[in-house]
Amino acid sequence: MNIAIIGTGNVGGALATKWAKAGHIIFLGVQDTQNFKGQDLLKNENTTVHSIHEAVAKSEVILLATPAKATIEVVKSLGDTTGKVIIDAMNIIMKQGPDGFNNTADAILAHTETKEVVKCFNTTGFNNMENTNYGDISIDLFVAGDSEKGKSVAKQLTKDAGFAECYDIGGNDKFELMEQFAWFWINLAMFQGQGRDIGFKLLKR
Repeated sequence: MNIAIIGTGNVGGALATKWAKAGHIIFLGVQDTQNFKGQDLLKNENTTVHSIHEAVAKSEVILLATPAKATIEVVKSLGDTTGKVIIDAMNIIMKQGPDGFNNTADAILAHTETKEVVKCFNTTGFNNMENTNYGDISIDLFVAGDSEKGKSVAKQLTKDAGFAECYDIGGNDKFELMEQFAWFWINLAMFQGQGRDIGFKLLKR
C-alpha cells in the first residue's frame, strides 16, 4: 500500500518503520520537510518525506497520529481525501482535543470528504508497536468504524505491524469506547504503576 503518515512522533514513527519493513511505500507528511520530528525515519526503506498535501495525494491510506488538539487543523490540511482510508490513531488526552467533539474520529469525519474513517492503533503504547511480542505471544488490537473498507485495511496493517489479531468492536458509535479503552491502558501503565510493557490479549475457549 501507499501510506501517508501524518504525525512522525512515537506512534507514527513506530508504524512507519514496521510498515516500511513489510514492504509498504511510506510518505511522511510534514509541515517542514527540512526540519521535522523523526528525520531518522528516512533511513528506512521505501520512505520519503513530503508536504502533508503531497503525501496524501500520493497515498491510498492515511494514518493520523498527531496531538488530538490539532485534529481539525491537520485534517483541513490533507487536501482531497475522496475514497481514501483514514486510520485515526489519536486520543483526547486530559481534555485536550478538537473543540466540540468527544473523540477525534468524529472530528475527522466532520472535516474531510472521505467516509472511510476507522479508529485503530490508539489502544496501546508506541512501545507495543515497536515490539508486539510478550514471550511467544503477540498482543491484539481493536478497530471501530462504519467503513468496511477501512476496517479491512486496518486489520491487514495490524498484522503487518506484528499484532496477532485485530478485533472489530463495532461502528462509528464505538469511537468513544475506543478512546476510553485507551485510557484504561494509560491508567494501568502510568497511574497504577504497571509500566508501559503491558498489553491486551483476547482469550477464547
